[in-house]
Amino acid sequence: MTLIGHLRTTARANRLANHRLHGAMAGLSAADFQAPRTSFFPSLAATANHILAVDIYYLAALRGEADMAAQYLRFAPCADVPRLAARQRAIDERLIRHVEGLGEADLDAEIAMDRGDRIQIDRAGHVLAHLFNHQVHHRGQLHAMLAGTAIAPPQLDEFLMPSEAALRAADLQALGWREADLFVG
Repeated sequence: MTLIGHLRTTARANRLANHRLHGAMAGLSAADFQAPRTSFFPSLAATANHILAVDIYYLAALRGEADMAAQYLRFAPCADVPRLAARQRAIDERLIRHVEGLGEADLDAEIAMDRGDRIQIDRAGHVLAHLFNHQVHHRGQLHAMLAGTAIAPPQLDEFLMPSEAALRAADLQALGWREADLFVG
């Protein structure tokens, strides 16, 4: 597997994990979604909205959008799971399309990230690696917080092993994907 192939699969795995997690969280009341919990961010809502806001920022940076910092600053958090899930799905699908459009050499392109007080420069491959790590890190926190509710935390790590196709078949069907869509490049 090439690095670009791995990143393409990871972008799809991100979408699948968010689909499954948001599906589980859909069973929460608005109060449970907003309720104070112990973690880095103080609620499921705050953590899920943080993932979304950061995804928006980094995708804007990767795409060279000059208003990346403004997009982050004007982010309006979602108060409920359905709105959050819809917005996250849209950004996940944009990220998939972006990564699909990259070639191996594109991973060395310099990405300028507006940090407000400075411009940070990193290579596209490093930015993508950071973004995917950030997503996994905070989804793990959501998973742990969900364990403190009446909703069972869903399995989130069945998306990178081709041999586990049966475990994700319903998710792929819900997204309109085939198994071949998950493992590309």
